[in-house]
Amino acid sequence: MLRAAEDPAARNLMNEENLQPDDAKLSALLRESRSQPPLPPSFQQSVWRRIEENDAPAEAGRGTSWLDAILTRVLRPRFAMAVAIVLVAAGSLAGVREGRQMARQQAQTRYLTSVAPNSLR
Repeated sequence: MLRAAEDPAARNLMNEENLQPDDAKLSALLRESRSQPPLPPSFQQSVWRRIEENDAPAEAGRGTSWLDAILTRVLRPRFAMAVAIVLVAAGSLAGVREGRQMARQQAQTRYLTSVAPNSLR
């Protein structure tokens, strides 16, 4: 059985039997692409150079603002959770502070109303 698979004629016969119409088109395209001239010798190097240029971080002096630079650093995955925690804590502290001020104003208004009820009209 292994000898039949090693025989090139048997291999071609097995491949032709298993080909579907799309596979035949693909095979024809692959055979056609082999006959095309090879790529220039520096093609692969230029492709990798362009990939590296696109992956390189943008320099701060090339039109990026200081806000973009900060956001780029802060929004990296390892800092994202810490930034989220800091923002939630800052929002909570601001809410507590605002709540204390409102409570103080309400207490002052109630005291003034109880001491001199006609002065607020």
